[in-house]
Amino acid sequence: MVIKRRKFLQVGSLATAACMVPNFLRAFEKGAIVPPGNKVLVVLQLSGGNDGLNTVIPFRNDIYYKARPRLGITKDQALGLTDEVGLHPALKGFKELYDDGSLGILNSVGYPNPERSHFRSMDIWHSASESNEYLYTGWLGRYLDAQCAGCDKPTQALEIDDMLSMALKGHQAKGLAMRDPKRLYTTANEKYFKEIISSHKDEAGEQPVDYLYKTMAETVSSADYIFQQSKLHPSASSYPKTELGKSFQTIASLIFSDINTKVYYVSLGSFDTHINQGAQQQRLFTEMNDAVSAFVKDLKAGGRFNDVLITTFSEFGRRVSQNASGGTDHGTANNMFFIGSGLKQKGVLNPLPDLHDLQDGDLKHRVDFKDVYATILKNWLNADDKKILGKQFDHLNFV
Repeated sequence: MVIKRRKFLQVGSLATAACMVPNFLRAFEKGAIVPPGNKVLVVLQLSGGNDGLNTVIPFRNDIYYKARPRLGITKDQALGLTDEVGLHPALKGFKELYDDGSLGILNSVGYPNPERSHFRSMDIWHSASESNEYLYTGWLGRYLDAQCAGCDKPTQALEIDDMLSMALKGHQAKGLAMRDPKRLYTTANEKYFKEIISSHKDEAGEQPVDYLYKTMAETVSSADYIFQQSKLHPSASSYPKTELGKSFQTIASLIFSDINTKVYYVSLGSFDTHINQGAQQQRLFTEMNDAVSAFVKDLKAGGRFNDVLITTFSEFGRRVSQNASGGTDHGTANNMFFIGSGLKQKGVLNPLPDLHDLQDGDLKHRVDFKDVYATILKNWLNADDKKILGKQFDHLNFV
């Protein structure tokens, strides 16, 4: 059974997934497990540019209501955190996390010379580049490169999606994108793929195609291992039946399985709320709140909450003033959430955005997001942040 290059590249979803799987994933087959107390990072990407001002609400600020006469969330609606700030009313679970000391909120996060293009700004956040710099690897991918250099049990990274984000693509190492272990396992074990792999063992062909066959074989073995491990400690907790709820349930099961995965990545969107922002943000935040709340409850019940840091980001915020369509347009700086019982600083970590001091109607960033990355890499993942990010950035104190 000879499969030529053109036919191979048409085989579908597993070929797409296989192109993103590096050799180091064979460590899955060797049963690499995490040591006790292994620190895990879960990144929740709010795709589309979430409106930070209607997320962390400055309800004592008159400028906020003048800029948003119809869109502003009143003090009575907001979930009060302090006498100056509250959360969006859909984020009741986040309010509970704030109350028990498991939530940190960092305001005015961004970068110099901000981009308002979704694609370019997301690339900057994924790659940890400057706005005038183009990189083609991600900050977490380079973390995998650094961790896997010369080690026999390399760290893994998994994205709960069909496509791998640039954030998880390194020079040598890459994460693996999948919706759930069973789906990957089922696809990988289809008879057609098995026959392709088997038939290629005794064949010689084009070098690029040989590489793809080899990678596919490794993907199949990795899929088998991930699926078998995920069945050992399945989450018994109740999760919402949303896409994000299912994703967090998958992440919980994998964390409890003790495979050597230190980074999980998942996305929710779209937060591109040019029109009808109120309803869209309410729907998305309800999904986020319910999924994260179930995940935290599950981690606490399983004794792993102390080992997990959850962080959220969006590629940019929105403009301070509402537009004529009941929404907001692309802006700049934004807030980030940090969730975990291992936080060293909790609550509102820095001042609210200064609405008196705007740049062309947009918020000025006060914290470079690369300082956040450097802090997570060094203080949470115990990695060489300077090597990974290419230069030394400031370290914050939230972990």
